[in-house]
Amino acid sequence: MKDIYTLGIESSCDETSVAIVKNGREIMANVIDTQIPIHEKYGGVVPEIASRNHIEAISRVTKKALEEAKISLEQIDAVTPTYGPGLVGALLVGLSYAKALSFAMNKPLVGVNHIQGHIAANYITYKELEPPFLCVMMSGGNTQIIHVKNYTEFEVLGKTRDDAIGEAFDKVARVVGLGYPGGPKVDKLAQEGEPTIDLPKTHFENMDFSFSGIKTAVINLHHKNPEINKADLCASFEKTVTEILIENVNRAVQLTNMKTIVLAGGVSANSYIRKAFIELKQEGMEIFMPDLKLCTDNAAMIASAGYYNYINGKRDMLDLNAIPNLKL
Repeated sequence: MKDIYTLGIESSCDETSVAIVKNGREIMANVIDTQIPIHEKYGGVVPEIASRNHIEAISRVTKKALEEAKISLEQIDAVTPTYGPGLVGALLVGLSYAKALSFAMNKPLVGVNHIQGHIAANYITYKELEPPFLCVMMSGGNTQIIHVKNYTEFEVLGKTRDDAIGEAFDKVARVVGLGYPGGPKVDKLAQEGEPTIDLPKTHFENMDFSFSGIKTAVINLHHKNPEINKADLCASFEKTVTEILIENVNRAVQLTNMKTIVLAGGVSANSYIRKAFIELKQEGMEIFMPDLKLCTDNAAMIASAGYYNYINGKRDMLDLNAIPNLKL
């Protein structure tokens, strides 16, 4: 059976990444050009600056990925870019570059949903993992519980009604003066504190999430008492949001009778969340989570998802457009 090589392109936010993946599971190259130092001074991602930096980096990153993989463009079977969700200007850079490659090399263009890419990061980490399973998607733009029925079919069982969990982490970090990117900094400071502060949880009849209430509670506590122990505040926030995630996961398990749980997205790199989910193994659940380097945005996960789209017959025309609010 012939090996299939997909060239993934990821530019949905502040990472310019190009990867070559073999048969959906084996990374040949995964080059990431991060813009974090550029956006740090602004306290968050500036879309226009992100787009300009993607333009400057995309050709260089692609060349480096091909060199690392020791492969030529002629050997690529499909070009698989992220086309949403994300920042529209940033998405357009990677997508336009992918379309140009596809046209010039006469290779199939196969668009990838960024959320599907995060799920696929687990296929690279765990060669044995196969659907169906439940996925807890947690990132800066999304919080969802997804029933992954097969490699290309998904059902969203619950989603956030306001802030995504990663957005809440970033806002808490800003309030306590930690800066950007917030998630890793909250995680680090929380390890010095104790979760002794009661914070509110929002519950719904279904498996939806809401993180605006807990975010506002943290902001109000800090404003009313600037001397509050910031490490304790971060630890309490982390513990409470983790409990919210696990409560909804337990409801999803009861609904579907599925006990294979997969984590995905940038927030799945959080050490407290990872530890809490590993403890679910004691309740008979199988827990999978991506390698830390595959939790945040990267093109290997996009190339993996692109492979499964490709072998299942998905092809896109050159009029494929960026969709900033693309749903799964």
